[in-house]
Amino acid sequence: MTKVKICGLSRPEDIDAVNRALPDYIGFVFCESRRRVDETTAAGLRERLDDRIRAVGVFVNEDIGFIAGLSRRGVIDLAQLHGDEDEAYIRRLREACGCRVIKTVGVSSALPPLPNGPDYLLFDTASPQRGGAGRVFDWSVLQDYRGLPYFLAGGLTVERVAGAVRTLAPFCVDVSSGVETDGKKDGGKIDAFVSLVRGNSMSSQK
Repeated sequence: MTKVKICGLSRPEDIDAVNRALPDYIGFVFCESRRRVDETTAAGLRERLDDRIRAVGVFVNEDIGFIAGLSRRGVIDLAQLHGDEDEAYIRRLREACGCRVIKTVGVSSALPPLPNGPDYLLFDTASPQRGGAGRVFDWSVLQDYRGLPYFLAGGLTVERVAGAVRTLAPFCVDVSSGVETDGKKDGGKIDAFVSLVRGNSMSSQK
């Protein structure tokens, strides 16, 4: 069954919304973004988070010690890397904290060379800001992909996600702006997004 990640949480009311909907993962953004949170804020939000939901930290070329510290404190469970992190970096990160690693791959008209070392890939629309552009890429480039389990991102919304699950059956779908209203997380959209993914995942398995 396809899992769900709601990314870019930054407020207590965001946590309350996901605690009701119970996605599989949430994301705290520690790199440059309007959704960026600092370590103290993320720790407070994590304390409020339902234990059944795993927290992902989102980073770009971050110091390994900072990520490892967040992992050791229990603020994050997984690290999602959006920068120039290579296989050696991922190996050092895993040695430092033991957390699972998601490596983001920007997709345009075709799959680029894929990185070595992560536990998961995250396919997002290629953009200068390294993800978070809120645009859909051509999903057909993934139809023959048979590699690591992957998170699908890039312009997913309540209106589009059912088609993504039926077409690709990814390991997980990842959404941020697609469940927002006026730049803030919308509890109703989060509920609908999670329900649609789970309903269509079950349908695709029948």
